[in-house]
Amino acid sequence: MSEEYIREQNITDKSDEEKDLELIVSVLKAKQDLNLAHKNFEYAEEGLIDYYSYQIKAIQTKLDYLMKKARKKGIALDMVNEIYIKNNKAQ
Repeated sequence: MSEEYIREQNITDKSDEEKDLELIVSVLKAKQDLNLAHKNFEYAEEGLIDYYSYQIKAIQTKLDYLMKKARKKGIALDMVNEIYIKNNKAQ
């Protein structure tokens, strides 16, 4: 027997502003992840050095991609910082 699932809420597309905000949040999260990976690498024991070096490379590649995407949309790093500060003050 199969069950039927009923969608309770309509799925709507995100607006351009929501997509831009999501991109900005992704950039900020990648920056935080990169800083954390660098700190972990500094204190890594012998067996984890390779793990953290690969993690740093992967996060750096992701951050480069996100920054390139943000530049194409006309989102500047200054705008990212400004929005981040506004959101943190509002909370």
